[in-house]
Amino acid sequence: MPSLLIADDHPLFRAALRQAAGDAVAGLQVQEAESLEGVLAALDAAPDTDLILLDLHMPGNHGLAGLAAIRAQHPGVAVIVVSANDDPRVVRRALDHGAAGYLPKSSGLDELRDAIRSVMACEQWLPASLRAAVARAQSSRHDSELAARLASLSPQQFRVLALVAEGLLNKQIADRLEVQERTVKAHLSAIFERLGVRNRTQASVVLRELELSDPARQAL
Repeated sequence: MPSLLIADDHPLFRAALRQAAGDAVAGLQVQEAESLEGVLAALDAAPDTDLILLDLHMPGNHGLAGLAAIRAQHPGVAVIVVSANDDPRVVRRALDHGAAGYLPKSSGLDELRDAIRSVMACEQWLPASLRAAVARAQSSRHDSELAARLASLSPQQFRVLALVAEGLLNKQIADRLEVQERTVKAHLSAIFERLGVRNRTQASVVLRELELSDPARQAL
């Protein structure tokens, strides 16, 4: 039975997505999460989830960092990014970081249903209004290399990297992940090598490069 995780912090928007998704795919099992932490916990509990509708700016998700985390920790799960940001360059970056589709929040329900059906059929999906502009937006070589380096991390290494970016010390990371401190140090050595960085500060910068401004906040 196909399964979907709706990741958004607005209850009314989640309800609309749930209804449209149910109309798009018969027998669809739907879960919801309102933070990136909740998304990762839901995926740990149900790693065979087929698809996520991911809000780029939900709590705990800083732009493309949440997408990168999901792709690193659960590479078998397809992701449709849902965002108020319809800048073709942002869409291009999301695709380069592993999104299977991109759905502006201004899209209608028919587009949402089409997006879900297409990605469930293992096809990439973009709204017709953005396809030409995204095709003209060239991929950044740096972004592509960054996506490849992040994808080379194991799920646990990515968790360590995210906690380093939050400013946690090795002992705090060990306590959070319930591992030995020497295990954290070993993960950090591997992270530095795979990301091509020398220290914790440079590693943190890698994740910060994925941050995006939230159009909804800019409008306030």
